[in-house]
Amino acid sequence: MIPLRSTERVYSRTTVTIALIVVNLAIFLFQAAMDPYSMEAFVTQWGIVPDQLRLVTLFTSMFLHGGWMHVLGNMLFLWVFGRSVEDLIGGPKFLLFYILCGLIAAVAQVIVNPYSRIPTIGASGAIAGVMGAYLLKFPRSRILSLVTVFVFFTTMEVPAPLLLILWLVIQFFSGIGSLARTDYTGGGVAFFAHIGGFLGGMLLIKLFPPRRRFRAWYEEE
Repeated sequence: MIPLRSTERVYSRTTVTIALIVVNLAIFLFQAAMDPYSMEAFVTQWGIVPDQLRLVTLFTSMFLHGGWMHVLGNMLFLWVFGRSVEDLIGGPKFLLFYILCGLIAAVAQVIVNPYSRIPTIGASGAIAGVMGAYLLKFPRSRILSLVTVFVFFTTMEVPAPLLLILWLVIQFFSGIGSLARTDYTGGGVAFFAHIGGFLGGMLLIKLFPPRRRFRAWYEEE
C-alpha cells in the first residue's frame, strides 16, 4: 500500500512541510549532479558513519538521500502525514518536532549498530516520527492508498491506524532480521532509525499541544 492522501482536512498552508520537501529535493539534485567519486565523499562526510561518529552528521544526514526512489518515497510520506501534523501544532513547532524526531532516529540507529562503517542517510527517521504523531492525533482518519491486487492497481481508503501499525510491524521484524548480519561494510535500510523515530514521535507529540484554533473540534483526551 502506497499512501497518496490523508482524508484529514488541512486548514493552513503548511509552509514548513512544503519547505522541507523543497530543501530535500534541492539537496538531492545537488548530489545527483556530482560524479560518483564526489558523491561518495559527500555522503561519507555528511552522513552518519557510526564507527567514526561526528555529532553534526546526526542533523545533516536527514537531508541526504541515496536515490530517486529514496527521496521521492520519503517526500510522499512527508506530504501525506506532515501537513496534518503541522496544521495541528503550527509551523515553527512542527519544524522543531521534525528535527528532534530525526535526531532520535539517528541515535537509535547508532546505538543498535555502533560499528557500522557505511553512512546512514535519509529523512525517513524524522518522517517516521511524524507518522507516529499522526497515529496518536488522528486515529479516526483514513489514508487514500494505491493498492496492488495481483497485477492490478486500485485505490482505496485505508484506516490510518491499520496502515501505520502495519508499517511499524514490518520495520520491527525487518530490523530484528538485520541484527543477524555481522558485515559492517554492507548497505541496507536503517530499520531501527525508523522504529526509533516512530516511537520518539509518539512520545514527543505530547509536548506539542494543538493550537488554540483546533480546540473546538479536536479531542485531546
